[in-house]
Amino acid sequence: MCDERRPNDMERITTPEQADDFIEHQYASIREQVGDRKVLLALSGGVDSSVVAALLIKAIGKQLVCVHVNHGLLRKGEPEQVIDVFRNQMRANLIYVDATDRFLDKLAGVSDPETKRKIIGGEFIKVFADEAGKLKGIKFLAQGTIWPDILESEKGIKAHHNAGGLPEDMDFELVEPIKILYKDEVRVVGERLGLPKSMVYRQPFPGPGLGVRCVGAITRDRLEAVRESDAILREEFAKHGLEGKVWQYFTVVPDFKSTGIKDGKRSFEWPVIIRAVNTKDAMTAEVEDIPFELMKHLVNRITTEVKGVNRVLYDFTPKPTGTIEYE
Repeated sequence: MCDERRPNDMERITTPEQADDFIEHQYASIREQVGDRKVLLALSGGVDSSVVAALLIKAIGKQLVCVHVNHGLLRKGEPEQVIDVFRNQMRANLIYVDATDRFLDKLAGVSDPETKRKIIGGEFIKVFADEAGKLKGIKFLAQGTIWPDILESEKGIKAHHNAGGLPEDMDFELVEPIKILYKDEVRVVGERLGLPKSMVYRQPFPGPGLGVRCVGAITRDRLEAVRESDAILREEFAKHGLEGKVWQYFTVVPDFKSTGIKDGKRSFEWPVIIRAVNTKDAMTAEVEDIPFELMKHLVNRITTEVKGVNRVLYDFTPKPTGTIEYE
């Protein structure tokens, strides 16, 4: 089993050799804990759950059952990447659940940010529990808990869903193979396990997904405007060498419209707000200085290619006074 606490003298994992040693230790630890029994994992496609999945696939193969729930609030191409990497390339035992309608129907007309978060989190647990109930012989639940999750929960800074134990009605033993690692160490391990860099170095993404970037009550058309504009921003940042240099960048579509002109006619459509920040610890953040020529190109692409949008704004607000996310 994985150590319960990170040893005080544990050296930071920074090299391939250190990562390989950790991986081999975890293979043995996982096999000792699990034996020939089955393990269930909620696979989001984020770096933590993806690294746990890769470790378990290589340690116990088809004994791992991955459940990927698409709540309709993921970024463009993310569900497809999860299916391609884990089902097609790593031959994982993967269950894909498209619960888009279920989530968006529950969120219809809900504008309060905290209520939205509670609905998304609560519904995710229900969908996952529904899938778990269909499976037989599951004895373990794997989680992508990492060391900062545990520390922040102990200090009362944040409540982490994967650091506070299991739901009362889910009688599983936990498997947490990366719980003593920091995020940068998880990425080194992920690379050694053969995960694609786009997954290993995926920028931070909130649990409620695009639900907190579609400000106000979520509608399907405005949600698509967020998804499409975000995809353009990520594509252009990659083309211009900003991917990996900027800590977090995304688009927001607020719930108001303004007058514009398209094809010589009046339009009444949404603005897209671009947010791009750098930070070391997410407690404070500075705004990225985007080249003006790139900004003009982004404006042209977004207003031309994204349905329902006629303006692009750039958020110059650091943290504080603004938070990184809008909700």
